[in-house]
Amino acid sequence: MDVGRHPRVNLLTFSEIEDISGYIGNFQVTVRKKVRFVDEAECNACAECEKVCPMVVPDEFQLGFSSRKAIYMPFPQAVPSVYILNESDCLGHNPIACGKCADVCEKDCIDFDMKDEIIEFEVGAVIVATGMEVYDPTELDEYGYTRYENVITSMELERLISAGGPTEGHFIRPTDQNTPKRIAFIQCVGSRTLNGKGNPYCSTICCMNTIKNSLLLKDHNPDIDIKVFYMDIRAYGKGFEDLYQRSKQAGVQYIRGIPGEAYENPTTKNISLTVEDTITGSLEEHEFDLVVLALGVIPRHDTEFIRKNLSLSKTEDGFLMESHPKLRPVDAPTGGVFFAGCVESPKDIKESVTQAGAAAARAQILLNAGKISVEAITSECLTDFCTGCGVCVKVCPFNAITGGDAKLKIPVEMIEAACKGCGTCAAECNFDAILMRHFEDAQIIAQIDAVLDENPMEKIIVFACNWCSYAGADLAGLSRLQYPLSQRVIRTMCSGRVDSKFILHAFENGAPIVLVSGCHFADCHYIDANRWTQKRVDKLWDKLEKLGIRPERLQLEWISAAEGQKWVKTMNELEEMRIQVTQEEIEHTIKMLKEDRDRAERKSKAKKSLTDLIKKEPVKAIA
Repeated sequence: MDVGRHPRVNLLTFSEIEDISGYIGNFQVTVRKKVRFVDEAECNACAECEKVCPMVVPDEFQLGFSSRKAIYMPFPQAVPSVYILNESDCLGHNPIACGKCADVCEKDCIDFDMKDEIIEFEVGAVIVATGMEVYDPTELDEYGYTRYENVITSMELERLISAGGPTEGHFIRPTDQNTPKRIAFIQCVGSRTLNGKGNPYCSTICCMNTIKNSLLLKDHNPDIDIKVFYMDIRAYGKGFEDLYQRSKQAGVQYIRGIPGEAYENPTTKNISLTVEDTITGSLEEHEFDLVVLALGVIPRHDTEFIRKNLSLSKTEDGFLMESHPKLRPVDAPTGGVFFAGCVESPKDIKESVTQAGAAAARAQILLNAGKISVEAITSECLTDFCTGCGVCVKVCPFNAITGGDAKLKIPVEMIEAACKGCGTCAAECNFDAILMRHFEDAQIIAQIDAVLDENPMEKIIVFACNWCSYAGADLAGLSRLQYPLSQRVIRTMCSGRVDSKFILHAFENGAPIVLVSGCHFADCHYIDANRWTQKRVDKLWDKLEKLGIRPERLQLEWISAAEGQKWVKTMNELEEMRIQVTQEEIEHTIKMLKEDRDRAERKSKAKKSLTDLIKKEPVKAIA
């Protein structure tokens, strides 16, 4: 409500983003403000239109426990406090089939000719706070959610016990409207499951939500019998353990075990649960008037649109991934974009508010600065070599490269403020038209030459990405884990920077084994740059096989910063492979790669000569 009254905040409700593009400091946003058919400036929420509306439909806010009209207030304390006419629920207004709401409105707020409004504006920073959704327990039907009315979700319980709910706070069960005396809470529904249903992660809020609701129910009716079936109670926040103990002291019984089956008594409509108490080891059966499923949370499905438009990363569980979990917890990998709330991970209200404050502060720092400084690892287009083919435009995960026209020979343009220096564009460019500052081709080639200058047979070339694999090697060293000393690590910002020519150059200089290592697919610091690494290595494996070189000598491994043990295991496996590579195999590899390189150079020279001839004497060239 404070936001709605603030003179410098433009609040667009009942709206959705249609397009968002640009980069840090220069984002272009297109918003569709949906039609309400009610004038926001004139409506005073008198509710006369709602009274005369003949259409009655289930109320989504009350989760179907009550009804609403086709013209309605979305929820109490809605901002702005203005009615909405739902076009799909209305009897029709083209032509007008009813019109009672418009007839009764004294201020003439209702206008059936209203249309959606398209609003375009520019911003310097974006805060993504699209929240989360609640898990749908329909697929977990072993608890009878779709079959038994007295099996409800934690969200439905919230509405039933709310003073603003369908029963005005009078707690009843759905079948007979009587106050339930025995209630069961089943924890982790949709969370911490590995059977293909639900999600493997912890939703963090379910335990405390159940504890809070159990205390509320006990305050209203101390004689109510409440049992909570759980795996583990995770009361990790400030004051949470105290609430947990208060709940137990109030008489709530906690049973360590998740029910396997649920049955309904056809006469009483009570629900029976069969569960193994893992503390006592006994198989028990309990009967309840009402069963509540404590639901986990999932990422919002419509966040995918924002993720793609802003070039954001997401983790394996589907939530958006921050730039760094400890050092930059609210920053997105894309500059100028920040996260707040459950869009980044499941969290409670306190954590969401804290993160929102941090995101606002980070955005304010950016906007107050006026100018930004970028790391000196960005890419640069060498326009004399660029043909405008557009390959780099396609592979850039941050949309930092634009333009380019191969037909007109127009080179691409680099947006330095948006570039993060992953180097994927340079690795994919076929014309050496992109220069990576501080990670130039010549610098990396020089490192390979220096490593393999002496005793190349005893060394393994390892290309390790800065954010994961290189950090994983650091962790292995800090943990004093023992592994062979044959590997020589060449750091790149991303595995996407590892050009095919680096790998072939290493083999041509006598390297027995080459490893390309990077972040796991879902955790790439540069969104999806390592997917191009995979494609590049796949092509190299095919090429090596055609040249009669064992493809196994080129290895690809995903190692995270927390996987020091995996680094050690990988190094031990590579050492075993290195020992098996013979001198004759190395010499054969060098010979075949040199011949292949010579053929490529001759072909390139012939193509250039033909091009020059066509330019000078096109008729003779065609003949």
